[in-house]
Amino acid sequence: MTAPQALVLAKSPVPGRVKTRLGRDVGMAVAAELAAAALVDTLVACGDAFGTGRRHLALSGQLAEAVDGDALQRRLDGWQVRPQRGHDFGTRLVNAHLELPALPVVQVGMDTPQVTGGLLATVASPLDRYDAVLGAAEDGGWWVLALRDPRHAVALTGVPMSTPTTYDDSLAALVGHGLTVAGAEVLRDVDTVADADGVAALAPGTRFARAWGARAGGTRP
Repeated sequence: MTAPQALVLAKSPVPGRVKTRLGRDVGMAVAAELAAAALVDTLVACGDAFGTGRRHLALSGQLAEAVDGDALQRRLDGWQVRPQRGHDFGTRLVNAHLELPALPVVQVGMDTPQVTGGLLATVASPLDRYDAVLGAAEDGGWWVLALRDPRHAVALTGVPMSTPTTYDDSLAALVGHGLTVAGAEVLRDVDTVADADGVAALAPGTRFARAWGARAGGTRP
């Protein structure tokens, strides 16, 4: 199989625009700091798994307005960064895939800072036998999508995202498009205080876990 590429879909960690559900409990500024840490963890994992020239970031918002924006910009050396395009997340996701070279791709977001380069490589492995790999999240969504051909992302056009049935709906859409789909490890997204506690405990060495302990420990209800 041709060496795969990485695609990260992320929001710029600007207070009040990112992790707002978590921010209602810990404050929007803290939530943005946590989002920045999670994004760095994700970028590092992708850097461990994918070579320079094979790392893509589809970004919503401007890093100039973000928490630790300058540091994040430096982290993106060797990445190809493009703005997200579309009126909703599903459209932006499909467009981000269609803008990639026609090479195998592993796509993640910024909600699973516990991800590692080894896990991403494991997700990519079945693409020599399957058209796609879809990894479920505990909340009913999915945390990773790998495609042998990024153009197959059009199968997800119109699939509602961020719902309790997003994984099931996405799997049905991929299979309905004639694709063979393998599974992957189930991970927990960080959307709530309980999620942050669980993920930080699971991956204590991450930047997210350190930021959670330092910034949010005294503000949790």
